[in-house]
Amino acid sequence: MTRRDLLLLTLAGAVVTANAYYIHPIIALVAKDFGVSASAIGLVPALNQIALALGIFFLLPLGDRFSNRQLAIVFAAGQFVGLLMMAFGGSFWLFVAGSTFLGFSTITPYLLPAYASKRVAPGDLGRVTATLTTGVIAGILLARVGAGWVGEHLGWRTVYYIAAGVMLVITLLLPRIMDGREKSEDQAPAGSYFGLVLSMFPIVRRHPEVLISGTIQGIGFGVFLSVWLTLGLHLTSPEMGYGADTVGYLAGLALLNLLTTAPLGAWADRTGPRKARLIISIVQFSGVCLLGVFGHSLWLLMIPLTMMNVVGPLIDVTGRMTFLSQPPGVRTRLMTAYIVLMFIGGGVASWAATFVYEQGGWAATTKLTLVLSALLVMLSFLSLVIFGKDAGRSKT
Repeated sequence: MTRRDLLLLTLAGAVVTANAYYIHPIIALVAKDFGVSASAIGLVPALNQIALALGIFFLLPLGDRFSNRQLAIVFAAGQFVGLLMMAFGGSFWLFVAGSTFLGFSTITPYLLPAYASKRVAPGDLGRVTATLTTGVIAGILLARVGAGWVGEHLGWRTVYYIAAGVMLVITLLLPRIMDGREKSEDQAPAGSYFGLVLSMFPIVRRHPEVLISGTIQGIGFGVFLSVWLTLGLHLTSPEMGYGADTVGYLAGLALLNLLTTAPLGAWADRTGPRKARLIISIVQFSGVCLLGVFGHSLWLLMIPLTMMNVVGPLIDVTGRMTFLSQPPGVRTRLMTAYIVLMFIGGGVASWAATFVYEQGGWAATTKLTLVLSALLVMLSFLSLVIFGKDAGRSKT
């Protein structure tokens, strides 16, 4: 894979990932427009994440059998349809339905790492995975910063009008970006569709570490969603008095990830994914500890949010590194198990955080994230103990 191909894949990953994150800074605006409570609006991201988990479980395994290129184009078109439903939906439940369908169709970002891993040397896996993750970060950054400003000044529906237009463009460009030829066709599994889906279970039994890596990432993603969804409610509350655009500007802290994720991915190559994950989970826990203390000040909140933004993506990078070095014919199904666990965790945490916020405000949310972060550290330690120390990759 050339550098140009990798950059184009990273750009595509940024666009198709952004769609799920527009809701973060404008969640209060959407709730106010539809006249629903914090726990009710929490159903939007929660069902989106759970639908994504179901879509990945039933659809992503096809990536081991059919062309990643064809699947990516079909699912990108599905995302476009979901965005149209959200943009033009006249009722809250139609908006929820559009978001849920969008989630079910959001498979393309998770086809790309397996697609790329079949085209790079094992020693470059951490660098390539980190570069693709940087694209995901860029998409999330664009979604949250841009949506906050557009939602505050032009209305939240305009956010989805723009998103649908951009998604249409990327759907038409994907056939030119991705190579339809698969290098591992001789390793593609045979049999029926249901046999292919069910074949994930014996593969996971042979590679059990993917379960603990997926659980760790599910908790880490849950922490991320819990903080940023309720931050949108907290900062726009009468107590704080900020607008949705401020929430978007604060999300701009993720700009640091564009500079730090790839070098930290290379560091994880040298250190080993399990040891690196334990270290960064401790750093994230330290940041979460400060959320409650600094919650009264927008400026002080930047300290823990910056800490969490820098290390958060590396939990995902190191988690994927623990299984993407396996044979190409099983990587997509291992990715399926990993991502399903990730989005189940994200979906449950999304609703739990908004429900807890409705009951006890920002203080209650920070307690929830503190418990989740402590659990993440413990599981990262257990992973290192159970699966052994990894010395990382030596330079050749």
